[in-house]
Amino acid sequence: MKTLEIWFYRQLAIWSQILKRPQMAYEYWQQVLARRPNDARTLMSMALLKAQANEKGAAVELLDRALQVDPTNPGCWFNHGFLLQEQDQHTEALVSFDRAIAIDPKLDRAWYGRGLSLIKLQRLDEAVEALKNNTELQPMSPFGWYQLAHVYNRQGQVDGVKRVIKKLSGFEPKVALQLQRETGVDIGFKAPSL
Repeated sequence: MKTLEIWFYRQLAIWSQILKRPQMAYEYWQQVLARRPNDARTLMSMALLKAQANEKGAAVELLDRALQVDPTNPGCWFNHGFLLQEQDQHTEALVSFDRAIAIDPKLDRAWYGRGLSLIKLQRLDEAVEALKNNTELQPMSPFGWYQLAHVYNRQGQVDGVKRVIKKLSGFEPKVALQLQRETGVDIGFKAPSL
């Protein structure tokens, strides 16, 4: 009977989320949690709803509980770090990103988050390494490349900025042009004509 109740409330929660009824979904997830208090997935679902409602502190608390139940979930560690980062708690966010990376070294978004927090903490050499790892794992995503170019620019590494702009010009020409404007490093790249 309990298993059927859990399934029932979980389905109601999922459908409430699909129908964009977050408060109702949260209440159904609470029903699931009441029947299965150590369910990390339920806690993570509840944390997502709190984060979407801009209740970041409550979301972090729910993720803390989820991580006590299952400390081996790299996605949960990433989300924990992301929420801490959004609250300008960059030192604490780094701990979470590092835990995510220790579990899954190929979690590109954790490397990216790590790089952003290191930038905020003015630890630029470490940020370069984190962003390089991100771009190796996600070579066609402009986000890591963009941040990497700006770190190189702040370090006065013009050659590094040039390499990034050249790389981006091959698959994200608008971002390459934007970086030329923002950094003042012009490699002569022009917008492709249509």
